[in-house]
Amino acid sequence: MTANTMNPSRTALLALSLALAAGAAHAAAPAAPAKGRTMQQVLDASQPGDWRELDPRNTIYLELERGRVVIELAPQFAPEHVANIRALAHSGYWNGLSVNRSQDNYVVQWGDPEEDAAKRKPLGAGAKAKLPAEFARKSAGLKTTVLPDVDGWAKQAGFVDGFPAARDSASGSSWLTHCYGTVGAGRDMAPDSSNGSELYVVIGQSPRHLDRNITTVGRVVQGMELLSVLPRGTGALGFYEKPSERAPIVSIRLAADVPQAQRAPLEVLRTDTPLFAELVESRRNRRDDWYLQPAGHINVCNVPLPVREKKG
Repeated sequence: MTANTMNPSRTALLALSLALAAGAAHAAAPAAPAKGRTMQQVLDASQPGDWRELDPRNTIYLELERGRVVIELAPQFAPEHVANIRALAHSGYWNGLSVNRSQDNYVVQWGDPEEDAAKRKPLGAGAKAKLPAEFARKSAGLKTTVLPDVDGWAKQAGFVDGFPAARDSASGSSWLTHCYGTVGAGRDMAPDSSNGSELYVVIGQSPRHLDRNITTVGRVVQGMELLSVLPRGTGALGFYEKPSERAPIVSIRLAADVPQAQRAPLEVLRTDTPLFAELVESRRNRRDDWYLQPAGHINVCNVPLPVREKKG
């Protein structure tokens, strides 16, 4: 036998081994997932009961020179801060103030730009100067739609009444997550140093490290593009260095204080329905024609929360 020949019995054994290996690999390969509906197809199939109207008592309108930003408040997570925000809006506290900070890939912040506390605008009737920290609350009483995938920042993540949220079974607590569009109350070093007069919105890539370190009060429902495209501040933490750089606030009003004809007729998709579960799956495993590889995973901050004008 030369170096270039092989024993016939060895050849047969090798062929059998290769065939068995190929068969085992074929048997182990997972079946391709069934092609489901796209998100648009899911939304097109929605029924009126899959949507809910915004509560005007828990909705504020941030009016900028370029348009309106609609913010839904979350009293179930921060009741005292939301009560203060309602009082501030009702008294016109923010009218004539400004957006004072735009930090790239992080937050936009608005309120009184005056650094001297003695010269700051009075809060007005009904608003409290001191509030407790409301970083998290007990999970009891909350109906949570839990996502099927693990979350890197909490034991579980999902949605409560349309708000992205997380919870921890060991401590029995839940909190709003810092996703794009989440609105929070700025504070100083002391945990209880926020009162809702200084608000910020997340414009960056989900700074979840802020979760449970600051009070979150709601989320932007419409008009994020008016905030996210503001010029970035050149000062420390993205604060504007010149008054001329600030974006003036025309007004911030509680929707309940706005005449019906001037309200934004919006409704948002409910997050506690089978249709929403299908929407999550449509984003978890994208099967639009462009996608070749479904991800098989989704983060709470990557789940879209559709909004539309009320029909009829």
